[in-house]
Amino acid sequence: MTTILVTGANRGIGLELVKALLNNGNTVVATARQPDTANALLELKKSRPGLEIETLDVTDEQSIAKLATKYDDRSLDGLINNAGIIGPDDQSTLNMDFRGWMDTFATNTVAPLQITQALMPALRQAPQARILTISSLMGSMSHSKSDRIAYRSSKTAVNKVMQALAEDVRQFNITVACAHPGWVQTDMGGANADITPAQSGTGLIDLFEGLTIEKTGTFFNYDGTILPW
Repeated sequence: MTTILVTGANRGIGLELVKALLNNGNTVVATARQPDTANALLELKKSRPGLEIETLDVTDEQSIAKLATKYDDRSLDGLINNAGIIGPDDQSTLNMDFRGWMDTFATNTVAPLQITQALMPALRQAPQARILTISSLMGSMSHSKSDRIAYRSSKTAVNKVMQALAEDVRQFNITVACAHPGWVQTDMGGANADITPAQSGTGLIDLFEGLTIEKTGTFFNYDGTILPW
């Protein structure tokens, strides 16, 4: 049985990732900023003993460090960096909320690497660990639309960070990839989006569980097809 940690797991795509991992027999560590009010996770835990719920604020260094200490003597088979934000209301090249842009980078770009570094000792204890970061097609350099610049640029940046990380941890037999979750019917994606959170979550976990070192450093769609950086 493998142990997978998922950030931002209390709702939307994150919650569906947890459900799909549990359905496949994994032990899942689901993180939320306020577990006491993460009602969907708490309800799920009543019937799924393989679910652990932990506190994590992905932009708080002390919160990250506290979580990492719980894995000083445990191995982690996988990490899914799912937590993310859409960014400020004003985020065009002609009208940017610069503080909001920095906050978006802190959550979407800096936090995934900081969490990954903190948990790296535990990931290295696993024979074939996998790291998947939920990115977005909106961050692809081949996608030239100009809306949501704070969000887009944060996803472009995290793609590059993870591409580089893949090279650095290949020596430890750790596979790293990024994935676009699709246009999903969540608070972020809106009601008119193409697919449900369950469809996205199931596809992403099928992708995640099929990752091998030969696929490291790749940007995928949720259905497993390869996307351009």
